[in-house]
Amino acid sequence: MSGASLLARPLTAEAFRPFGEVIEPDNAAEIRLINGGTTTRFHDIAPVDVSAGGGRALISIFRGKPFAAPIEIAMLERHPLGSQAFVPLTERPYLVVVAPDEGGRPGPPLAFLATGGLGVSYHRGTWHHPLLALEAVSDFLVVDRGGPGDNLEEAFLETVRILSY
Repeated sequence: MSGASLLARPLTAEAFRPFGEVIEPDNAAEIRLINGGTTTRFHDIAPVDVSAGGGRALISIFRGKPFAAPIEIAMLERHPLGSQAFVPLTERPYLVVVAPDEGGRPGPPLAFLATGGLGVSYHRGTWHHPLLALEAVSDFLVVDRGGPGDNLEEAFLETVRILSY
């Protein structure tokens, strides 16, 4: 893939489903009125899969420095013991780069442009690039796994360039 380029497509629940869930109200399994009808709960948007190997759920804030085009992708990571969710705390766009698993290594990467405050939750074991904030320093609420075991695998690949988004 040396010198290959990649175009980011819009992030939609349908296109992203092989890799995880899009965190948005429209992806809720059920919608409920709670708190005496003053609050709408968009229920069960994305599973939190962190219990493998004695894990527990963590909530953190990640602050990402912005990237500018062209963005070079030379490494992907995955978390074999738990899912990982990113919810932007602003409506700034960011990039999501994922790849199918091909025999324990990442296959051809795909890039998605997340806009409008959409979040993502990667399935356990999904190859993805670390946080790719755009435009300005951006904060993300992150739900992932804490606990014993090695929950990070990295794979280096021939560079792919995201020229525009």
